[in-house]
Amino acid sequence: QVQLVESGGGLVQAGGSLRLSCTASGRTFSSLAMAWFRQVPGKEREFQASINRSGSHTYYADSVKGRFTISRDNAKNTVYLQMDSLKPEDTAVYYCAAKSTTWNLYYIKTYEYNYWGQGTRVTVSS
Repeated sequence: QVQLVESGGGLVQAGGSLRLSCTASGRTFSSLAMAWFRQVPGKEREFQASINRSGSHTYYADSVKGRFTISRDNAKNTVYLQMDSLKPEDTAVYYCAAKSTTWNLYYIKTYEYNYWGQGTRVTVSS
C-alpha cells in the first residue's frame, strides 16, 4: 500500500503562486509514476500534470501548460506542483495520485492510478 499526504494548499490572489507537495510512503518512490488532479463540486476529477518515475518526462493539461510545473525528488519521496499565474478558475481540491509501474512512463487517466491522497484545497480570489 502507498500512503500519500498532500500539503501546500491555501488562499491566494489571482496572479499569485502556490507550491503543492505530496509525500509518499509504503513503497519505493522511484517505482511510482505520479500525477496531480483537481476536482470542483459537481464535476469529475480532472487531470493536471503527470511525471514519470525518473522525472525525465512530464505532461500537462492544456489549461495549465506554461503556468504549472510538476517535479519530483526521489530522495525525499515527494512530488511537487508549482502553480504560477493562478486564476480563479484554478480553485479546486487538488489530489496527488500514484501508480506503481515497471515502466518509466507517465499516465494521464484517473483510472490508471492506484493510490490517491486526501486532497488539499486551493482557493484563488479575484
